Amino acid sequence: MSHRRYDRSVFQGLALLSQFGITMLVPMALMFALGWWLDGLLGTSFLAVALFFAGALAGFGNVYRLARQVFRNRDGAREGDGENGRKK
Repeated sequence: MSHRRYDRSVFQGLALLSQFGITMLVPMALMFALGWWLDGLLGTSFLAVALFFAGALAGFGNVYRLARQVFRNRDGAREGDGENGRKK
């Protein structure tokens, strides 16, 4: 049996991609569920859609902040800065 050596960056990329997905989908799903529940409670038919889009906006904001943090840390590490991209 030969031992394969895998590139760590592939696994880090997959982990980051799944983190982006989860960060995007959780607010959308929770807000849609809340809207659906409120629609049933109040007898309306628009809250699920409205809250779904509010969750999508929140998810986009979360992904944007996460991406900024990840790329700031990655660029800081390349320049020889200290931990988490901060200057020593």
